[in-house]
Amino acid sequence: MTTYQDGLAALGDPTRRAIFELLAEGPTPVGELAARLPVSRPAVSQHLKVLKVAGLVLDRAAGTRRVYQLDPEGVAAMRSYLDRFWDQALADFKAYAEQLPHEEDES
Repeated sequence: MTTYQDGLAALGDPTRRAIFELLAEGPTPVGELAARLPVSRPAVSQHLKVLKVAGLVLDRAAGTRRVYQLDPEGVAAMRSYLDRFWDQALADFKAYAEQLPHEEDES
């Protein structure tokens, strides 16, 4: 089973992040990804393998080629992890703002 840590580690590489961002636009075959990146098709395939093992990408056969897309479950796991920090940051900001003196209190 993969975790958000696997996804974060996989996205540590700039090429994998670029592939991830391209796949966010929709399902795409390897050849089309490679055409949009400054790396070879075999390199894109290796990066896709890492993203797949990390639980961020799914693939399916489409005739003679494979089409890759983001794995909603893997992306949701990473989002859930990151949302905790956002929620805490908002709660901290709210607490700070509530401690500030209001303008009407200063008169």
